[in-house]
Amino acid sequence: MDYLSWLWLFFIISSLQPVVRQRLLDQARRRLIRQLELLHKSRVIVLIHRQETMSLLGFPLVRYINIEDSEDVLRAIKMTDDDVPIDLILHTPGGLVLAAEQIAYALKKHPAKVTVFVPHYAMSGGTLIALAADEIIMDENAVLGPVDPQLGQHPAASILKVLERKPIAEISDETLIMADIAEKAIGQVKRTVRELLDGKLPDADADHLAEQLSTGTWTHDYPIMVDEARRLGLPVNTEMPREIFQIMALYPQTAQRRPSVEYIPAPRTHE
Repeated sequence: MDYLSWLWLFFIISSLQPVVRQRLLDQARRRLIRQLELLHKSRVIVLIHRQETMSLLGFPLVRYINIEDSEDVLRAIKMTDDDVPIDLILHTPGGLVLAAEQIAYALKKHPAKVTVFVPHYAMSGGTLIALAADEIIMDENAVLGPVDPQLGQHPAASILKVLERKPIAEISDETLIMADIAEKAIGQVKRTVRELLDGKLPDADADHLAEQLSTGTWTHDYPIMVDEARRLGLPVNTEMPREIFQIMALYPQTAQRRPSVEYIPAPRTHE
């Protein structure tokens, strides 16, 4: 073979390598998910949003909860018998409220037990989904977050504060329109949270929690850790199965020139 042929062969192999690697990774994921299903006698659904490099050029793709996610999760729930528990592994920064609400309502309607596993974090729409579970299993260092709606780059609750602090005559028409939308958005999310909590907490506690989570009590990225989640009345457990982290390891972050964190990936015991 001449030099040009070797060069073409190199480019062909280089272009196929990511495809083959992804196929092997997909097979490993399905194998471990099936093992977890057999162990728990449940339907395991994975909703993990990470940056993954999927192309030859290596551009990362950032994922959030979207309509495609809700379609897939709803389809998985439909394919699950009413007496089969559902285990949802959740790792997400949030996303589209509509999609998160669809998933949450579908999980709440499932007759058998629904468990949401949060190994690291489930913020915003992820927390909304977790509220639908009968049990939330969190790692001791995992976090949930507020579900207050965001309008563009601004929290809906902060937009409403403008109406309280400035005379109407000094507020632009655009801001007044945004405030009207913000008020509706907060009311809608608050009602959704209250419906998801129905039957899980006393009415007064459910009302109070819906108010706290949806009306801008905290900043949108405020971390609700295990102890605080329990104080809020959420059914939180910290007995995280080892298999959950094994599944997380099969959803790697984007490959980088130099990793930000390095360690030997093996249990470390006292020698």
